[in-house]
Amino acid sequence: MRDPQRRGERSPVARAKVFAAAVLGPLVTGYVVVAALFGLVTALASAAEVSVAGVLHAAGPGWLAAYQVPVTIAGRPLGVLPLLATAGVVAVIARAAANATGRLGHRDLGDALPLIAAVASAHAVAGLAIALFDNAATVRVEPLSAFAVPAVVAGVAAAGGVASRSDVAAAIRDYLDPLAVRGLRAGALGLAGLLAVGALVHTIGLVLASGTIRELFASNAPGFGSGAGMLLLSLGYLPNAVVGGLAFVTGPGFSIGSFSISAFTFDGGPVPGLPVLAGVPEHQAHWWPLLMLLPAAVGALLGWTLRRSEDSPLARLRIVGIAGALVGFGCVLLGTLAGGRLGGGAFDPVSIPVGLVSVAAFAWIAVPGGLVAWFAGPRARPEPAPEPEPAEEPEVEPELEAELDELDAELDEIAEELEEDLEDTGEDTGDDAEEPADEVDDEEDDEEDEPEPEESEEPPPTDGKPEEPS
Repeated sequence: MRDPQRRGERSPVARAKVFAAAVLGPLVTGYVVVAALFGLVTALASAAEVSVAGVLHAAGPGWLAAYQVPVTIAGRPLGVLPLLATAGVVAVIARAAANATGRLGHRDLGDALPLIAAVASAHAVAGLAIALFDNAATVRVEPLSAFAVPAVVAGVAAAGGVASRSDVAAAIRDYLDPLAVRGLRAGALGLAGLLAVGALVHTIGLVLASGTIRELFASNAPGFGSGAGMLLLSLGYLPNAVVGGLAFVTGPGFSIGSFSISAFTFDGGPVPGLPVLAGVPEHQAHWWPLLMLLPAAVGALLGWTLRRSEDSPLARLRIVGIAGALVGFGCVLLGTLAGGRLGGGAFDPVSIPVGLVSVAAFAWIAVPGGLVAWFAGPRARPEPAPEPEPAEEPEVEPELEAELDELDAELDEIAEELEEDLEDTGEDTGDDAEEPADEVDDEEDDEEDEPEPEESEEPPPTDGKPEEPS
């Protein structure tokens, strides 16, 4: 829901201005920056004719290239586009959307959806307009790509900016499983670690090839202006080279035309003469497989950070698995953006096997990370059975409870009276009932001493007549 305080601070006109600035600001800023860079490089180049119309005309396809829209130059496709420009565009759009969300007081996704849709639609219309009206004979852009790709890039960037300033991210976290949230955070950390490893390897290669870099500048970009243009071009493609270093360190490697390199194989061939590629080796070394210890160390370090995230080892393995899946998906996305067509000549195409890189990156995160998280963390202990709770006595109404108390008192009085009666009865009958033990014994002895009368065996004599009664 909207924040009423923030909503009340601005009038509808002021809110419309904030909305329009978030939608049109990145468009204008991006176009101006591209045109300024083109104008600067053209002005510094030796024997170059500077034309404002020409610079503005060339800035349109350059703006589309910053959004990863493939262009065709003199009939030659160019799909390998600088990732540094794309990262800058995404940052500008996300910041503008975040500022507008905060100033407009949007909190729910429903409030922010119109802003996201407006940003994506504006970029789609601008890209289509450049593709239809700014196409020249030498530089052409496919209208469908010019319409869809900027819309997707701008929409994703705006959604990220809105989520950072509203309750959308919190709502998503509440909707997801807590283990999934931890896994996604760990996956972002793991992907950053793999990119850092790729950057480290690429930087070491550039340092060791410092002499080659000087030769490339001297031969391919003589003079200050040409050297400045070559430097800007190399900086723009530096993230692409870092992604290539990541692919090399994880094992599968990359290829540029007929040139192919991995941790286990090497096929030589021509390489573009850009200083950013000066660190590409010219022959194979047998110790290259040892470089795969670096992504394994990233996975082990990630598992160490998750060792106390849960008491159950299976729960920790689930977190590591989710992190590895996110890393694999990120490698697919970055590998796809870093490669593409390169003029249809000897350097075409620049290819990164995104499937193999994705599987390898997942394995380097999941296997060492899972082992460390399993063995370094606590073990789950069985919880004791809960003790049965005592039954609660039923509640009794106060009136009924008073009656029960009276009955208990009456029963106690009756019991006391019965006890007193029993005691009185025992005292009255106790003396008469008792007899001296000696007298009883004597009477028993006398009864035993008296002889029993003997019965005569013969009847008294008679004379045969019955005795007459007297």
